Parts: sequence; structure tokens; C-alpha cells
Amino acid sequence: MKANSAEQRLTELGITLPDASEPAARYANFVIVNGLMFVSGKGPGGHPKGKLGQAFTTEEGYQFARQAGIEVLAVLKAALGSLDKVKRVVKIQGFVNATAEFEEHHKVLNGCSDLMLDVFGEKGLHARSVLGAVSVRDNLPIIVDSIFEVEA
Repeated sequence: MKANSAEQRLTELGITLPDASEPAARYANFVIVNGLMFVSGKGPGGHPKGKLGQAFTTEEGYQFARQAGIEVLAVLKAALGSLDKVKRVVKIQGFVNATAEFEEHHKVLNGCSDLMLDVFGEKGLHARSVLGAVSVRDNLPIIVDSIFEVEA
């Protein structure tokens, strides 16, 4: 393991990755094209149900986004064998299941963004977008879609 590797940081953070979740429908868990790995949308482990601004607070949403990020990391690890094969986090996109009045989508997605920075250091700094959704799969509070540059 390289000094200050993503794998080492994961251990230092006390994070144990779950088994990679399977797709919820007819699609691939990930696709790698020209050194970019596209990970299909992942929700938080435990499958909580409900909307931000109604069933959940911004702080709870932050934790759900972090959990969704852990699910993404599990897919990366299963596919690549090591998180150290990630060259860069390219983009994170969040779909926040929220009420029409909810305005803190960006603070919710920080849960995933902060995790990527914690695990990958400066390689974790990424472009991102976050959208409010009137509904999402299984009434999850958030779904995170992501793109990574990886070693071939």
C-alpha cells in the first residue's frame, strides 16, 4: 500500500466498505470507457425512505449522501480491486428527493463530496451538480451518480 493511499485513508477513517450493491433494474453497475468509470446511481445503505425537508433534515441528508458515497466506493473497490487505482474523482451528481420548499440540496451533497476528499485527498476534488427531485427510486432521500478517472 502506498503511503497516504486511498486504501490507507479508508482504514484511518474507520470505514469498512460493504459488498457492492447490485443494480436495481436492467443496467450495469458501472461502465469503463477510455479510462473513465461511470458508476450507476447509488443510494444510502439501509434504504431509508422519505423526503428532505419533510421526513429528514439537512444534517440527516448529509449523512445519507455520505452513505451513498460509501456505496459508490464499494463498487469502485469491487471493480478495480483497489481504490488506489482511482486517478481522480471527476464528477459527482446528486438527486435529492426533497419537498418543493427545500433549498439546501448543496449542503446535503457535501456529505458525498467531503467523503471523496477525505478518501482521495486532492484527487477527490471534483465537478458536481445537485438537483432536487419530486421523486426518486424506492423513495430514497438521495441518489448519487459519479464519474472517476481510473487506471486501465
